[in-house]
Amino acid sequence: MGNWRDGRGTLTVGAGAEIGAEAGVEVGVEVGLEIAASYGARRRGLLGRDGIDGALLITPCGSVHTFRMRFAIDVAYLDRELTVLDVHTLRPGRLPPPRWRARHVLEAEAGAMAGWGLRVGTRVGVRTAE
Repeated sequence: MGNWRDGRGTLTVGAGAEIGAEAGVEVGVEVGLEIAASYGARRRGLLGRDGIDGALLITPCGSVHTFRMRFAIDVAYLDRELTVLDVHTLRPGRLPPPRWRARHVLEAEAGAMAGWGLRVGTRVGVRTAE
């Protein structure tokens, strides 16, 4: 992906995610996605919310915190190719160590990523809404 902008899109997890549905490859799980690429959107993240339907992609990003969060979240650290480097579930008030190779962070409600089959080594695809 080239230049990222704030907006919405679709996250594809699983079969064919790196190629995409338009290539005729079987697609795995598709999830609604919010993209936070501007300084303000990245800084705000999920603060002040009671939940999220789908996922939030924060880019560029190598670390997150859950101070002042109202709910537990799943956090996946992604590299430049959108391959999952690490996945954690964080309760509010936590500060995990940064992941040095991470370029993007994916956040969702706790337990959601396991339901999508997202784990270390999974490659995801992002399709932005035009």
